[in-house]
Amino acid sequence: MTSNAVLKTAILATLLATAGLCYSQQDQPEPKHNEPQKQAEPPKTKPEPPPQQRAEPPHPAAEPRRPEPEQRPQAQQEQRGQQQQEQERRVEQQREQQQDQKKEQEQRQQQQVREQQQQQQQREQQQDQKRQEEQQQQRQQQVQREQQQQQQTRQQQERSKQQDQSEKRRSVQAEPPQPSQQHAESAQRVPQQRQQQAIEQQKQRVVQYRQHLQQQTAVAQQQEAELEKQHRNAQYRFQQEYVEHERQQINVREPDYDRDPYYYSAPTYRYDRGGTYYETNEYGADLLRQAVNNGYQEGFEAGRADREDHWRPDYRDSFAYRDANYGYNGYYLSQDDYNYYFRQGFERGYEDGYDSRYQYGRYSDGHYSVLSEVLGKILNFERLR
Repeated sequence: MTSNAVLKTAILATLLATAGLCYSQQDQPEPKHNEPQKQAEPPKTKPEPPPQQRAEPPHPAAEPRRPEPEQRPQAQQEQRGQQQQEQERRVEQQREQQQDQKKEQEQRQQQQVREQQQQQQQREQQQDQKRQEEQQQQRQQQVQREQQQQQQTRQQQERSKQQDQSEKRRSVQAEPPQPSQQHAESAQRVPQQRQQQAIEQQKQRVVQYRQHLQQQTAVAQQQEAELEKQHRNAQYRFQQEYVEHERQQINVREPDYDRDPYYYSAPTYRYDRGGTYYETNEYGADLLRQAVNNGYQEGFEAGRADREDHWRPDYRDSFAYRDANYGYNGYYLSQDDYNYYFRQGFERGYEDGYDSRYQYGRYSDGHYSVLSEVLGKILNFERLR
């Protein structure tokens, strides 16, 4: 126990001496470093430990601590250097970050400038497109106005033309056709009894025809109201003129039956209507030709009116076609004969008027008439003598 205590005391004394030496070396100049060692040596004069204890080397932890006073400033210097490098690296990083941020900001600005330029280009393109559309729309409107003016001019001309024709028709009284001197001289007379029968039939036809006109007046008014509802203005005007002319047809002077060659002239033609043959003289044949031409003229006007109204083509829908008495006054022919041949001309005139052409007829001196070859096919007269 005593040897162990002595050994511990020696080691403690050595450690204290070493510590004291290190402290004194930090406070005193270098030439005096050996003095503390001389003062620390007296503990070695103590009784030496047993041989086996002397052989033990001192504690190895005491030897490495001797150079610490020289290594500490160097470590501090290295630490300061590392700190400085670290600080420089941070500064460099900050500078790089600032540069990156500056580049990003410049790129964003450039992107904004490009976007603004693109938006400006888009606005300019939209404005150009809008101007082009407006110009095109203005041109279209101008073309439409010109077309409307041209159409109005044509309509005005057609109305003037129709008015002229209407005035011409109104100025001519619907009188029986006057027998020509040539027909009267060449006409072969019929017996007196047959002449009286023809005169009596004629008077009955006139009475029946006037009654029929009165009935047709109510039908015409209903048709006119229907045309107004359908906004068929052109067809409405045409029908008014047609009805007005029919009213004037009643006001004709009665013929001189005894002197009129129609009633004593023998038949000179034969014609087929509906599979039945009929006979008539030169005066009746002239009136049948007139019926076809009157029908063609009124049909042409009716077809043109439906075309102006942009109405579907249908000649049977016209009041004039169903009535078929335009130009008829009850004399010389039966109403059935006149109506039939009037409708033959009306159908062909309507097609020409609606299609604005002259396939079946012609226009001359303010009147429409059927072509002679077409008229011959419609009537197909056979001369009896």
